[in-house]
Amino acid sequence: MLLESLREYSMRLEDMSPVAYIKTPIRWFIDLDGQGNLLGFVSTTGSKAGGKDRGKMMYTPNILRSSGIKPKLLADKGDYVLGLADEKSKPERVRECHKAFVELVRQCAAATNNPSVLAVQRFLHNWDPEKISLPEDLAPGDNLTFRVDGRLPVEDPDVQAFWADYTNPQTKETTTCLLCGQLKTPAERHPVKIKGIPGGQTAGMALVSANEKAFESYGLEASLIAPICYDCAERYGKAANALIEDDTTHLRLGSCIYLFWTRKPSNFSIASLLSDPRPEDVKALLASVYTGRQVEPGDDNLFYATALASSGGRVAVRDWIETTLGDVKNNLSRFFILQQLVDLRGQEGQPLGLYPLALSTVREAKDLPPTTPRAILRFALKGGVLPYWLLLEAVKRARAERGRVKITRPRAALIKMVLLSQKPNLAEGSALKKLDTSNRNPAYLCGRLLAALEGIQRSALPGINTTIVDRFYGTASAAPAAAFSRLLRGSQGHLGKLRREKPGLYYYWQQILEAILGNLTAFPSVLTLEEQGYFALGYYHQRAATRESVSSDEGEE
Repeated sequence: MLLESLREYSMRLEDMSPVAYIKTPIRWFIDLDGQGNLLGFVSTTGSKAGGKDRGKMMYTPNILRSSGIKPKLLADKGDYVLGLADEKSKPERVRECHKAFVELVRQCAAATNNPSVLAVQRFLHNWDPEKISLPEDLAPGDNLTFRVDGRLPVEDPDVQAFWADYTNPQTKETTTCLLCGQLKTPAERHPVKIKGIPGGQTAGMALVSANEKAFESYGLEASLIAPICYDCAERYGKAANALIEDDTTHLRLGSCIYLFWTRKPSNFSIASLLSDPRPEDVKALLASVYTGRQVEPGDDNLFYATALASSGGRVAVRDWIETTLGDVKNNLSRFFILQQLVDLRGQEGQPLGLYPLALSTVREAKDLPPTTPRAILRFALKGGVLPYWLLLEAVKRARAERGRVKITRPRAALIKMVLLSQKPNLAEGSALKKLDTSNRNPAYLCGRLLAALEGIQRSALPGINTTIVDRFYGTASAAPAAAFSRLLRGSQGHLGKLRREKPGLYYYWQQILEAILGNLTAFPSVLTLEEQGYFALGYYHQRAATRESVSSDEGEE
């Protein structure tokens, strides 16, 4: 279904390249007149271009090649086009490459009788690099193509038709194409490689192929294991590359790239909402879902999403989602409702994208496993519940932090989302948005208490670097009874100092302690994973409420 949907999407591409053509950086034009006489070499990068500029991107003939000699029609590297070699080249191989390129041009000229191709053929017949002064910065690895009387032969329709027939010869051996359902000659190797996969080969990778006996079946090799005609194979590859090139249809997260598209055209941008959601866009989404006013028609439009990663030189499909645009809007609305949470200063928090939520479970981005963003993305698009292992990762990360904020807003939001995603009622999304003084959950109260005791310590010892949270958060969040007796005793000295030096702060903290301890009959011996989540939220809420009340600035965010 993935390849079929990509092929279908290719029908909508306005910039669909000719058959067996791909975008290629052309570094040089070889200018000829109509008789095939050389007029000069023209750089497409300009005289001041740096070495990193590979040339002008344009559609040129393409063919897959690895170790064999396979020329590309009228546009190729310097060794094929002009027989250029460097110190690393094998002279005999370079001669064979150039000979094959010349023969291909001859075949095209004979089949099309195109005047421009005939001019190129005459140029190649008379070509002698020893008699021509080449530009100093022309390298054998540069891509070149011909320009005859100001026109590019590779853009002529008869040349394109010749190349389509050359790269996709029809044989008597036909089979039913898996995508279009017609009897056609299957492509032995799919012509378009998928580019832009994180960690993948820059030249692109195959999505369908077999290079070992273990992958083959019924004697079918290479891409014949999944028979797809040349046209469909090219179309799905070009569609995937187009989605990767468009910022509105893809999202890179860790080792995966996520592609999004719809069956029919739509202006609804999923990628921007998930990567960098703007408050006004989120509010418009919520309004459209919960007031019945549609942002745009077509909620029955089919929506597709897939996650691609590199695996041993090939593209691996990590996930596939098929739903409707209307369901996506509903699920995205729930995604943003469940994450609603005040910021560290008690003010209304900005909507969070997928990346900061996923990163809240690890110390550094390089440690992020692909399963984490994939689970959050699937929840955002398909709904359901967030797995408890995300809660475990967030709680473990909070306990492991050293010298940092234990509960950041993204981490608290993810914890809240996991806990409340288990609830069927969407109204629960606002239950833990900010400090809830009526909440009698012992774990939540213990979290509030730890935040209060830390606040007392900071008030008594301004500028302190290491607080009780740095030393006791892990114990207090897992086994409160083992930590709070000692912490409460230690706070008495700080309270005494505040009573003498800052009586206003003393009474402020005393009232908070009385409000919390008055609802705690005993400290729990052990907290479950879910209770540790509520502990983290209680801690976060109390700190945010305190900052909002006293307008203190501890420089943590």
